[in-house]
Amino acid sequence: MDRVRRAEKPRPALLQAMIDAFGQPDLRRRILITLGLLVVFRFVAHIPVPGVDAAALKDLFEKNQLIGMLNLFSGGAMRNMSIAAMGVYPYITAVIIMQLLTPVIPRLAALAKEGEAGRAKVNQYTHWLTVPLAAVQGYGQLVLMEREGVIANVGLSGSELLPTAAMVIVMVAGTMFLVWLGELITEYGIGNGVSMIIFGGIVAGLPQQVGQGYIERGNMGGLAFYLVLALALVVLIVVFTEAHRRIPVQYARSVFRGGRMYRQSGATHVPIRVNSAGMIPLIFGMSLVILPGTVASYFVAPGGGGVAGFIYDLFSATSWFYWLLFGLLVIGFAFFYTMVIFQQQNLAETLQRQGAFVPGIRPGRPTAQYFNRVITKITWGGAIFLGVVAISPYVMRNITGIKVLAISSTAIIIMVGVALDTMRQLESQLLMRRYEGFLK
Repeated sequence: MDRVRRAEKPRPALLQAMIDAFGQPDLRRRILITLGLLVVFRFVAHIPVPGVDAAALKDLFEKNQLIGMLNLFSGGAMRNMSIAAMGVYPYITAVIIMQLLTPVIPRLAALAKEGEAGRAKVNQYTHWLTVPLAAVQGYGQLVLMEREGVIANVGLSGSELLPTAAMVIVMVAGTMFLVWLGELITEYGIGNGVSMIIFGGIVAGLPQQVGQGYIERGNMGGLAFYLVLALALVVLIVVFTEAHRRIPVQYARSVFRGGRMYRQSGATHVPIRVNSAGMIPLIFGMSLVILPGTVASYFVAPGGGGVAGFIYDLFSATSWFYWLLFGLLVIGFAFFYTMVIFQQQNLAETLQRQGAFVPGIRPGRPTAQYFNRVITKITWGGAIFLGVVAISPYVMRNITGIKVLAISSTAIIIMVGVALDTMRQLESQLLMRRYEGFLK
């Protein structure tokens, strides 16, 4: 019998893990729920707002970079100008605003320290903030679409008020519906729901990218090199996403045995990620660097030229200045956002409250200063990494000569991050059931 088992060809770890997952009824149910909710999202993404000019919408996406970025966070729904055209972007904006306001407003800071109940309250405030943000963004998108000839009868007066209000309400409802789908995925499925919504939209656009690559079949050498660079970029993102520094920590506690108290100590570590900011600096940097060009596009004369034409050309995606500024902004925002998040965690106070300490460092203020020095040093690596990822589309395009393919660095980081997070959750579920996982 043992010889027969040894003769069997072993399956790859990931494939075997997926087979094991589908063999468990509860895990199979979670995976199917996730897939089913993503299918619902894709159906909603194809329900258009009435009165959309499809040809004008396609032309707008080809020349407006801001629309392309918003389409990324809508999960591809904005390309169809659907009722879910804003996607989960207003919710992401609300989350970022709440994270930035938490250390500033004492009430929010106190709620963040109250455990699960406090976090639930902050999450409720985030949902409330999402509604007005979605309404403002929805109206702004409709005005932009009207200027570009994509849709008509947008305004806040006369006969335009009621149709505009109806479209805004429907778009806000579409955003909140996607947020609800994301929370259902988080609770009953696998992975972070909001991230999975964005991930599903990016994956749905991959066939179009493949079709664009077919256009460059005359430059097979450049196309092959482009794919090699793209694969290397994915590997680099995986390495830096998983990279972290372990800070050794010791816990001292007292236990009673036989009527006497003994002191015991346990050693563990606090992992500090090299890229603690994730994709947020890319979003901030992209939002700022495309703003001048987008504003200037409304004032450019038909023949070009002038100050508006110069600004539009300077902040075009084909300009080296655009990508240089983008990279520098990403590096700056990486430091800013990392420090904001790190201050909210307040690791030194948490360790002191739990009776833990870093060996060789006094508890309290010296520990906080030590953590600040460490996080500053390793954030340099994460910030430079994000800066390289930010300018990678420009570098790849100029090295290979491939112009029709446009790989978004933000989209790649989202895809890699969501895939790794989903794999980790599936791994933990399998390990709880005594299966060998696939993350070695």
